[in-house]
Amino acid sequence: MIRIIPAIDLIDGKCVRLTKGDYDQKKVYNENPLEVAKEFEDAGIKYLHLVDLDGSKAREIKNAAVLENIAANTGLTIDFGGGIRSDKDIDIAFNAGATQVNLGSVALENKTLYGEWLKKFGAEKIILSADSTNRKIAINGWQEESQVDLFDLIKEYEAMGNQYMVCTDISKDGMLQGIAVDLYKDLMATFPSQKIVASGGVKDIKDVEAAAALNMDGIIIGKAIYENKISLKQLEAYAD
Repeated sequence: MIRIIPAIDLIDGKCVRLTKGDYDQKKVYNENPLEVAKEFEDAGIKYLHLVDLDGSKAREIKNAAVLENIAANTGLTIDFGGGIRSDKDIDIAFNAGATQVNLGSVALENKTLYGEWLKKFGAEKIILSADSTNRKIAINGWQEESQVDLFDLIKEYEAMGNQYMVCTDISKDGMLQGIAVDLYKDLMATFPSQKIVASGGVKDIKDVEAAAALNMDGIIIGKAIYENKISLKQLEAYAD
């Protein structure tokens, strides 16, 4: 059964969504992220993808207090990302209640540190956040595109012991036009031992069904929930 992972993106401590990662295309959905998280939990959902967009831009965690609040007041299993670039940041995230951390920019910019964290915390605690446009990795809150090939990066980290991965096709993120099925087919075929989570573009329940049919580990759903394209009731069927 595929894991349903709703997303809460944070700017100034508020629940927002961006379009294609563009900070200028921001919509605030709720000023109280804990309220949103509790709605997910009440629907039988067990997981949460929490993203510190301020942290991504600042290159250090900025919304640890929100993570701490949600972790203390719900039973959700939280993966947290955004601005984790140092030992101090990763300690803050885990101490505030994250079960896993999402690592994107640091995976490209400091491979030695990423490898050290895999060894120190264990592969089940670390998620490679492999976000790309045209299969080229993006970094710094998607503000920059690198020339690094998505598949090459994953291959390198798989050799280091990486097991978990979230792959967002940025061109689809927030567009409500469907997930990148062809990309995920290729990823699942190339890296069958990786636990791959789909992210970006979910428009309706059919996208969840498509990801489940590919035997993906999970699917992150953001705007489709907030814009009522998918109801929490529909997602209850996937609650294990």
